[in-house]
Amino acid sequence: MAPKTYQIQQLLEKMLSPDQDFRFMALNDLMAEVAHDRAIFAQDDQSEVKVLNQVLALIEDKISEVKNQAVKCLGQLIKIMRESNLNLVVDKLVDFSSRKEEELRDVAGLALKTVVSELPPDGKLAQTACIKLMPKLLEQLKKARPSPFTGSLHSPDLIYQPSTPPETILETLSTLSVLVTRFPQHLAQTKDDPVSIITPLLTHSRPAVRKRAISTLAQFLPIVPEDRFSDLLKTNVIPSLSSSASAENKKTVVQLVGGIARYSPHKLGPAVGDVMPGILAASSVDDSDLREGCLQTLEALILRCPTEVTPHLSSVITIANAMVKYDPNYAGDEDDEDESMEDAEDDDDDDDVADDYSDDEDTSYKVRRSAAKLIAAIIGTRPELISTIYRTVSPVLISRFGDREESVKLEIWTTYSQLIKQTGVYGGAQQAKSWDTGKRKRNEGMEVEDTPYTLLKGQVQPVSRALLKQLRPKSSVAVLQAGFGMMQGLLQVLPGSLTQQADAIVVLSSSVLSSSSTTTTANLHAVVLSFLALFFSSHPPSSFQSSLPRLTGPLLAAASQRHPRVASDALRAFSALLNSMKPIESADWIDPLYNEVVTRLRSNDTDTEVRQCAEDVVADLWLNASTVVKTKDGKEWDALMRGNRTDGAVQVITKVAAEVDMDDAWVSSSTEWTAGVLRRPGKAGKAAAFTCLQTLLRRCKSGIPSHIPHDLVPQLQGFLSFNDLVLLTHALTTLAILLTLFPKEIFPLVESSILPQTYQIAYSPAVSGSALEALTDFFCALVVADSQIATHVVPGLVQGLEKSSSADTSPSNVSKCISAVIKGSPGIAAGTIAEFSKAIKPGSKSKDIHVVLSLLALGEIGRTIDMERQPEIFHNALAFFSADAEAVRSAAAFAAGNIAVGNIHVFFPVLITQVKTNEKRLLSLHALREVNRTCSGALERAWLTASVFQVVSHCQRQHLETVASALWVPLFEMSDTAEETTRNLAAACLGRLTTANPSSYLPELRARLSDPSASVRATVVAAIRYTLADTTQTYDDLLSPVIMDFVALVHDSDLTVRRLSLSTLNAAARNKPHLIREHLATLMPLLYEETKIKKELIRIVEMGPWKHRVDDGLEARKTTYETMYTILDTCLDRIDIHEFLQHVLLGLKDEANEIKVLCHMMLFRLAQVAPTAVSQRLDDAAVDLANSMKGHNVGKDTVKQDLERTAELQRSTLRAIVALSKISSPGASMAFDQLVENVSRAGQPWAQEFRELHRLTPVSADGCDFIEVCDNLQPAGSNFTTTLMKPPSQSALYRAASILLDSIIKENGIVSALEFGDDILRPDPNTSTQSELLRNAEALRQVSDSLELMFQPTIASLNHSYNSRLPIGQLPIEILEGILLLSIDNAHEHYERLSHLSRVSKQWRDVTLFSPRFHAIINDRHSLSANKKHLEYSGAAPLHLVCRDNGSDESFVDLIRPESRRWASIVFTGDGAQYPFVDLPTPKLADLHLIGTRGAFVKNDGVASIRHLWLERCAGFLPLELSSAPFARLETLRLEGEVGPSWKVLIKFLSSSRLT
Repeated sequence: MAPKTYQIQQLLEKMLSPDQDFRFMALNDLMAEVAHDRAIFAQDDQSEVKVLNQVLALIEDKISEVKNQAVKCLGQLIKIMRESNLNLVVDKLVDFSSRKEEELRDVAGLALKTVVSELPPDGKLAQTACIKLMPKLLEQLKKARPSPFTGSLHSPDLIYQPSTPPETILETLSTLSVLVTRFPQHLAQTKDDPVSIITPLLTHSRPAVRKRAISTLAQFLPIVPEDRFSDLLKTNVIPSLSSSASAENKKTVVQLVGGIARYSPHKLGPAVGDVMPGILAASSVDDSDLREGCLQTLEALILRCPTEVTPHLSSVITIANAMVKYDPNYAGDEDDEDESMEDAEDDDDDDDVADDYSDDEDTSYKVRRSAAKLIAAIIGTRPELISTIYRTVSPVLISRFGDREESVKLEIWTTYSQLIKQTGVYGGAQQAKSWDTGKRKRNEGMEVEDTPYTLLKGQVQPVSRALLKQLRPKSSVAVLQAGFGMMQGLLQVLPGSLTQQADAIVVLSSSVLSSSSTTTTANLHAVVLSFLALFFSSHPPSSFQSSLPRLTGPLLAAASQRHPRVASDALRAFSALLNSMKPIESADWIDPLYNEVVTRLRSNDTDTEVRQCAEDVVADLWLNASTVVKTKDGKEWDALMRGNRTDGAVQVITKVAAEVDMDDAWVSSSTEWTAGVLRRPGKAGKAAAFTCLQTLLRRCKSGIPSHIPHDLVPQLQGFLSFNDLVLLTHALTTLAILLTLFPKEIFPLVESSILPQTYQIAYSPAVSGSALEALTDFFCALVVADSQIATHVVPGLVQGLEKSSSADTSPSNVSKCISAVIKGSPGIAAGTIAEFSKAIKPGSKSKDIHVVLSLLALGEIGRTIDMERQPEIFHNALAFFSADAEAVRSAAAFAAGNIAVGNIHVFFPVLITQVKTNEKRLLSLHALREVNRTCSGALERAWLTASVFQVVSHCQRQHLETVASALWVPLFEMSDTAEETTRNLAAACLGRLTTANPSSYLPELRARLSDPSASVRATVVAAIRYTLADTTQTYDDLLSPVIMDFVALVHDSDLTVRRLSLSTLNAAARNKPHLIREHLATLMPLLYEETKIKKELIRIVEMGPWKHRVDDGLEARKTTYETMYTILDTCLDRIDIHEFLQHVLLGLKDEANEIKVLCHMMLFRLAQVAPTAVSQRLDDAAVDLANSMKGHNVGKDTVKQDLERTAELQRSTLRAIVALSKISSPGASMAFDQLVENVSRAGQPWAQEFRELHRLTPVSADGCDFIEVCDNLQPAGSNFTTTLMKPPSQSALYRAASILLDSIIKENGIVSALEFGDDILRPDPNTSTQSELLRNAEALRQVSDSLELMFQPTIASLNHSYNSRLPIGQLPIEILEGILLLSIDNAHEHYERLSHLSRVSKQWRDVTLFSPRFHAIINDRHSLSANKKHLEYSGAAPLHLVCRDNGSDESFVDLIRPESRRWASIVFTGDGAQYPFVDLPTPKLADLHLIGTRGAFVKNDGVASIRHLWLERCAGFLPLELSSAPFARLETLRLEGEVGPSWKVLIKFLSSSRLT
């Protein structure tokens, strides 16, 4: 007997044991075995049947524990059982559920639900289970109903009273609910009609059965046919809502409509107009249960059918407004109630009487609670109605703040808190400010439309009075937390709005904080302290100063609490208080606060978060109460500098050094300590330490101590490397500061040890942005410190550049450094100019690298120094526009443009003349283009445009007006070209000129919108986009009336114009949203139209055996979604959230990953600003999100880029899933819940990342969007045309996320030390055990992984943006085409390699698909249709043939014969009998490779052009027809194989060739 069979037999024997413990443990052991080995019954069907029979038998066991264990065991066995044994389980359990024994029925029902819940979702078992189980369950329900059922729900006398126990019906319905929820696709394929069987149960006499039947029927309706659904509405639902229907029927049907709205909103939508009148009428019936049901159904309709319910919103609001006051058992009238709200000082006895009132039979509170939830649903999904709600609903809600039922009171407060939050999102203070700045000021007498912000501002006093009246120290913890939470939300939207209630708030807070701190009250204290921090920071001290002494005692007590959250929040409150009361000359609470923070900093047991807050308090004490703190003995500095958390100490020292006048002794000691921090291993915290050091050096008054330079300069030298550009930047900046402040002490050290190393840094192309700026500042400070060094620095930079490899050098960086040297020492300018001008003189034999450097240096110098006396330099620069090397042409354009900036009046007219002359010459070049395929004219025009761009970019505004008239027409002439680079530069110039004189040039741009040339229209739209980059509002009044004319080109016939128009709209929404806000009602439909995939723009391109699907509309569609994302960010209150969300969900189905990522970002944002609306559409998003999480199907053609793009999409999807999971309620969307479970389940590839992102993702719109953090890493001073933002380095990202990192570390109780490079983890010395050290190290690794995960999509996006602008991305198409062609060295794998190249980027795809030379290889191994396509796409490009004698048919020969004049190379295998090419003219044949050919292949005329000949295995034959001197151009000859007599003929002709 096999071991498994023997083990199973033993378990079966134990199950039969009379001892209940044996039976229980046997079931437990069986579950353990099944979990351990899923194939336990793989080869033993008989044992499986025995086990199933025995487990089913134990369902009838007398012991409850054994029954329950048998149910659990069935749940495990169902996962591994054979399909053939499923009937056994189903039949037995259904039989048990119909027995008379009540306990057995209950256990059987539980077992059925367990089996259905544990069925594997994949595979045939689930489908088989549905097919077999569904009829049996429905048969049970059919037996339980009266027969026949001929009535309808609206029959007033129909009361359903079956003989079947209701418990059986409930269990069956519950099982069906689980079944249809998990496997709707399988149940939809069955022939059963669940609607006709479940509908009669809606008249059951027992309410629980009716309720369960409503839920189950609603869950089945999404999968029933449309006609069956319509029949249910017409026959059962709508008649039961009539006035003649009974109240019981109305309750049932109203609840059924609510269930349908939750599960089948798309089906119910068309019928909303039919059911709404009945529901609204039913809500007026004097029946609390019916009213509650109506309100709940209305809430479901508001959430799930937002579009269809819109016409009824006013009626719904009226009903909700009335029902929230529904309290028939309360004797007071509304007027008395309103009066009571005006007085916040009523006697407490009245409250006691109201609180003591209760009535067990009173259910009216449910109506009020449902009404409050209905109002909350309207607020959450209808931001456009916020103003209306403030006028009509808000006063009623305020009047009900004191509801006698606490649950209702909390629900009303929650509703009002949501109203406040929506005001902050859609019409808060920040938005109001930003929008008001873009509008004209109105006269005081004019009426200004009320906004949600102003309406809330007007209701602050009644809200605060009514709320504070309900908040008493004896109130429950829930009430106090909700009350303080509402006040905190109010202050976030309206800072300083509680000034009049300040004293009452301080007194209340003091009383709450004075209560003893327990586990229950700790959270309450934390909420109060968090509110106080915001209260102090947003109110003037005069409002709370009189009552402050009553509060400081409890605050100090809270600061000394052991609970870390309470202590940290108390210290934050003190920080806010110190900043609010600045300056503080004296205060009783300063001394105890000082002692408390010093104690915290000295203690080894202090929590990390509390320590950081204590450090912040030290800084705030010095900044705001320096007079008091200076009297202390400096214990805080000793505690800070001796602590292990150096980051916090560095931050405190930086703040104090920057703002407080400290003595030299403190500055010196702090400088030495900070220098010691820089000497520590690793990179963590070094950037902050450099900032601190620079601040301290600037504060030195009496000079730096003599020993510091000798220690500091060698230390800084260690950071002058490319290992970390951030630290390199800081080191150079620090050296520049030292040279500026202490030149005598520092210069000798720098000259001897630092200067040679900086030369190497200046050559590197890796130095850019802030690092390059720091380098130029260093050279400027160096020559200022000692002017004599300037004459040595410039030659040193030049000589080092010439010695270096050209591929690893950056002449641009060197030229900027030379310019900085001249800026610091102007006396060497003349000599430097004369030296560099030699290299660009006519006839100069300088190397290209020297010419490029000279041109760049002269351009940098000429921008600030007038070269009127050296005009030949300018003209020599112009001469290089036609140079062969692109680097020389680019440098010449830079030089000419910047020299013209130095003297506009002299050089600019010359530049304009060149432009005009060049345009005339281009006319002739255009005519000769087909004869002589040269691109020099286009290139020259591009570099001329680049020169003009240099002038326009750097020219001062007053000079722009002078040159604008001369440039305007030539720029438009340049723009009328298909060359995109030239057109973009011209558009940038036109945009810049327009900002200089908008009144003159805006009308001219507008006039050219109707130009017949698409290139001109594209240039105009792009020019407007560049004007929108100017965020000043000097010309907004001129732009506002015409902006719609420009963005209206989204419907232009030209695709490029449409895309640029969308990009312009995006720029307007980002930089000047007030210009388009009022037009969004018109613009959004245009945008939504552009989100559609247009089939007419999709085409199939064949490349060898591969076919590529090219979507020409992708770029425009992507720009549309980018614009939608921008509008969501800047014009949120002006868009219809439901319609917007609908198009975002449609974007998830797009084939392009880029669009899916954009939609994920919008979902992330929508989950924060519109959580209620988004949470109702989770079912719609779940399927597409699940598809995006699937991995890439790896095949033979898969390349690395495909896998990377799929991984990026999966990370983006995961981020959206995490954000949506934050707003999802369990059970609200089964499909989304299943998706979250699948992603987060242990062992799944994304489970760890999901958990980390879930912990880091903010819940509300107030949270930080870390994509925006990365976006803000762009260096200051950069602009939209000249500065390329590189992807932030890893250290820069971690600096940007320092706040986040610290918060994570606080939660884990670990030290803030992350080391990269050396991978050093510094544990907290306070941890005493090895396990704690390991826990800290693991937590730090998790923090590192989570941050890397969080920023990975952003890094990938920035890398993509950066890579697209790398030098290879800026190459002319001709050069890039040549490079890619050289990378394909095998003609047989040409198109396979081409397919891989086309997937790298869009630019490479366009080059490989549409450049003729890539289609010029014709191979007989490819299909005839593919070769025809390649010939078509190859244009007039030279052809390269790969063919075989017996591998091609006549059709291939017929295809290539007419193109013989284009043949450039031939690789032929075979004897040549099938290819009669001897008589064909082949004037361009340069390469011939013949393998095994014996017959004459090419005659004398064809041989004459051959340059490279390779004869292989020709058996001594000469497959060429030769005459006199045929090899006039032969350069290389390769012979392989047997030598024959024919070779002598060949040798005869070699002497007349150029063969070497």
